[in-house]
Amino acid sequence: MRLDRFIALHTEHSQQTARLLIAAGRVRVDERVVRDGQQRIDRFTTVQLDDIVLQRHTALYLMLHKPAGYLSATCDPVHPTVMELLAEPLRQQLHLAGRLDRSTTGLLILTNDGLWSRRLTEPGRRIPKVYLVGTAEPIAEQAAARFARGIHLAREGVDTSPAQLQLLAPCQARLTIHEGRHHQVKRMFHAVGNRVTSLHRESMGTIELDPALRPGQYRALTATEIAGVPAAGSRLV
Repeated sequence: MRLDRFIALHTEHSQQTARLLIAAGRVRVDERVVRDGQQRIDRFTTVQLDDIVLQRHTALYLMLHKPAGYLSATCDPVHPTVMELLAEPLRQQLHLAGRLDRSTTGLLILTNDGLWSRRLTEPGRRIPKVYLVGTAEPIAEQAAARFARGIHLAREGVDTSPAQLQLLAPCQARLTIHEGRHHQVKRMFHAVGNRVTSLHRESMGTIELDPALRPGQYRALTATEIAGVPAAGSRLV
């Protein structure tokens, strides 16, 4: 909806008067003065006329313990999606800040704050993602060194950023990566002659999956967790 029409619908002013108010700098959109009445707004936009808030956008940030078998998508005709795990009023408001494969479990972030989610997921930010990995075969001794050098991904024609592999058991390790390419962890282990049998995301940056959350449960992020996502122009590592 156009801003001038929104003002007219939510006040006693006509649309023509609304345009004059906007041009005079009396209207703020998401805390910024806007002078263009044709600017588009939606239900997630905060709009203020002088000291009166006409619509307030409440930012939402959730962590979900994703179970296996659910798609990281808003809808799908075949498989259940993670959105079906949320309360009905939340489903139309949130988007996914990073995805997990259908068989992968663990930390999934959902929000309605697009700028914040881009800061969390942009590859250039190099925010670490930590996974607990189970494999079909014992993990080769040279795997850690290979991952630290980077694994070549033929499909994209690029090498992965240096990754850290911590061996926990012959067929279990903790892996830290700094990208989120399609099936990246599975492809990295395939490159060293192994196959991933289980994959669980433990953290993204400083946000760690709450151990109190059972698969399918979710909670709001704390103020500290939200603030832990680095601001624009900075890197976490």
